[in-house]
Amino acid sequence: MEVEQLEQRLEQLSAKAVDELGEADQKEEAIQVKNRYLGRSGSVQELMAALRELPNEDKPKAGKAINRAKSTIEDAFESRLEQLEHQQLQRRLKEETVDVTLPARSSGAGLGHPLRQVERRLIAIFEQMGFQVAEGPEIETDYYNFEALNFPPDHPARDMQDTFVLTDDRLLRTHTSPVQVRTMEAYDLPIRIISPGRVYRCDSDLTHSPVFHQIEGLLVGEGVTMSHLKGTLTTFAQRCFGEGTGIRFRPSYFPFTEPSAEVDVECIFCEGEGCRVCSDTGWLEILGAGMVDPNVLEHADIDAGRYTGFAFGLGVERIAMLEQGVGDIRRFFENDQQFLAQF
Repeated sequence: MEVEQLEQRLEQLSAKAVDELGEADQKEEAIQVKNRYLGRSGSVQELMAALRELPNEDKPKAGKAINRAKSTIEDAFESRLEQLEHQQLQRRLKEETVDVTLPARSSGAGLGHPLRQVERRLIAIFEQMGFQVAEGPEIETDYYNFEALNFPPDHPARDMQDTFVLTDDRLLRTHTSPVQVRTMEAYDLPIRIISPGRVYRCDSDLTHSPVFHQIEGLLVGEGVTMSHLKGTLTTFAQRCFGEGTGIRFRPSYFPFTEPSAEVDVECIFCEGEGCRVCSDTGWLEILGAGMVDPNVLEHADIDAGRYTGFAFGLGVERIAMLEQGVGDIRRFFENDQQFLAQF
């Protein structure tokens, strides 16, 4: 490829990127557009390989063209983010306008929903440990919800009896783990995030609900080991349930982690002696965890030979039920004011 052809190709790519950024309606969509062009395997990055084929006298000119294209895309990305933030602010100002001519209504002071109270406290614990909050869409694609997380095509979780399927490729996410894949695609390493949010499964009984809340955690970097996972979760358990709380790991299986473990804490009601709540075992299961499977890292274009990571996921309702002694998860969603007033 000659330098003139390279310059022309870069101008076309940057113009196309600017157009796509201008059509992005959400921040996440703008980030994905930017990564398609400037990411590790982006279109502009691929053209940089052509520098090696150019004569030495043409390389400075080609380098300036590449930098010019990068700057154009970066400037368009930042400008679009400012526009989206401004649009969001204008919508909020319009939607939250208060009619001051209406008569005032007196109402009793209320507190947050018990699930929100527990969720905020759990998020605060992880933020104190250096984790940042990441969010993602509740309507997901099969790729992010299953394929990129190493779920084989015949895995039971893909069955429509377990998953709310909207179209051939769209579904209500069954866990917040897709946020982990999106984060690994969008941001440079190391990564340390938690992703709280609503998830959906076709299940309903005393301990399961069609909609519930999870907090997933992810840490990826160089030299991350199972010891780091154990230390993180031990610290979390003691900050959540009290100093001295025991914790144990039991071997388990999850498609997206290897090795995998179920994590139990010493029963907070009987302090490990055995009671009705813990079925006389002295332990209560609170979450699942493990080392990120190399296949998941490869799906996000991360070198699994250089980087490792761990992931964990816990149910907010599970923690709330244990702490408050609630035996039926449906109580949280029935909007019973007498029940909610207890919290």
